[in-house]
This record gives sequence, structure tokens and C-alpha cells, in this order.
Amino acid sequence: MTVKEGAARGAAPGGGEGLPHRTWWAPYLFLAPGLVMVALFSVWPFVNTVILSFTDARILRGGGFVGLDNYTRALGDPDFWVATGNSVLYLAVVVPCLVLLPLALAVLVRTRIPGIGLFRSAFYTPVIASAVVVGLIWQWVLRSDGLVNTVFRKLGVVSEPVPFLTDSTMLLVSAMIVTVWKGLGYYMVFYLAALGNVPASLDEAAALDGAGPVRRFFSITVPQVKPMMLLVGTLSAISALRVFTEIYILGGESGGPGGGARTLPFLIRQVGLGFSGETGYASAISLLLFLLTLVFSLLGHRLSKGDES
Repeated sequence: MTVKEGAARGAAPGGGEGLPHRTWWAPYLFLAPGLVMVALFSVWPFVNTVILSFTDARILRGGGFVGLDNYTRALGDPDFWVATGNSVLYLAVVVPCLVLLPLALAVLVRTRIPGIGLFRSAFYTPVIASAVVVGLIWQWVLRSDGLVNTVFRKLGVVSEPVPFLTDSTMLLVSAMIVTVWKGLGYYMVFYLAALGNVPASLDEAAALDGAGPVRRFFSITVPQVKPMMLLVGTLSAISALRVFTEIYILGGESGGPGGGARTLPFLIRQVGLGFSGETGYASAISLLLFLLTLVFSLLGHRLSKGDES
């Protein structure tokens, strides 16, 4: 028997017994720890949320089956529609900013000038900072006696403090600014990777033909990084619908005056937590938020497919 035949039959070249033949389930042993983690912390919580959404469960007691009552209640709840409107408005403002501004920033930091690495690090610093720390810094900057209002009063721009944190609309805008500021560096890295794949010959040929920087940006750079723009748009839309920390840190536990700046995740927390927390109702709102997020995710996927075709 040749060495090759011995190896094929499981025998070692030296005549001893080799490793047993690998069975079909062997690869799954390596996947098992990860699959268990996903099942325990992703699949089961989702399934449990779906089940609870059809019950009147509370924090300290189980609940009975109530059918679609929680969903009917949500659709007739003014607080739900205010939170939904705030979440959609948040998405409509934040997503275009996080699609366009990081791209412009990535183009700027690709310029080969001395010290540009320092600027790249500075722009990325908010990304690695804790969201709580970032929120506290901006709270200090935007409060009535904070940095911005102090500067405005010294310059004579305003006579009364601007209610950045005490007006629901201004609070929502302030939270959007914090989200955009924190996300600029993160998505800038995405665009830097995409710009690295743009052939330099295209830009050079356009420059030889007399195209200026702005024309080259819109005619060459933007079409080449369009798939990345769609990806950034999808990711930032999902993040915008899940925003919570910025509203909580800037507006407190109430979500601004009268809860006027609450988003859907904020409403879910208010409804579901506490000794009287309505777990079933909060689960129903969570499922509605999931469906809203799914719609925008599928829309982004459809746009990317259309772009590829």
C-alpha cells in the first residue's frame, strides 16, 4: 500500500493509526460557541419580544394573551406618534449630513500636506469617546450658562440664553448636532477606504481636460464612491432610528419639556421600565420600531441593487 493510499484509509505513513476520518459535524464544533451566543442573546430575546407583544405582561408579573390590543393601543397613542415623528425627523436630517459631510471631510484629509495625520486623528477622536462623555460635554456647551450662550451674550448676539436644552425642538436639533459630530470621523474612514480604490488616472485625465476640483468631485469621485454612500446611508439610518443616549443626556429622563423630544427607543424605555413597567406594550412598540427600521434597510438594499444594475 502506498503512502497516499494509507493516508486515504486513515493510516499514518509509518504504519501506525492516523487521525480518524473527519465527520460532517466536526466544523460545527468550532461554530457552536458563537451559535450559542447568538441564540441566547439575539434570537431568543427577539422571539421573546414577539411573544410578549401579544400579552399584557408587566415587570413584576406575567401576562395573558391579549391579541393585537397592544398594537391597536400604540396606533392610537399620541405619545407613540410624537416619538415616531421625532425618529423619522431625526433620520431625515441626520442621514444626509452623515452621507455628505464625511465624504467631503475624507476628500480634504487625503490632501498630502504636513501634519494631515494630526487632523485625521482629531476628526476621529469623537468616535472612540464614550457617548455619555460626548453628551455631557455638549450639555456643558449648550446649557443656558454654557460656552455657546456665554459667547453669544458677550458678542451681543442674544440678550436671553438660547434654549438649546429647554425647548423640545431645539433639544432635538442639539441632539442631531451631537450625533453628526460624533459620526463624522466614523464614516470618514469608510469613505477613505472607498476613495483609495478610485483610479488616480481618472482624476488626472479630467484635470488635463481642464476640469476643476469641483467638477472632478461630482463627475468622478461621487460616481465612484456611490455604493459606499448607499451603505453609509443605510447604516446611519438604522443608527438614527435607534438614537437614545443623546436625547437622554441632553434632555434628562423626561425627554425634554413634556417629553416633546422623545424618540421611539426613549419611549420604549419609559413604557417598559419601572415597577409599573408595561413589558407587553413596550414589546409591541419595539416590534413597530423593528418594522420601521426594516423598511429603511430594505429601501437601502433596493437602491444599492438598482445602482449595481
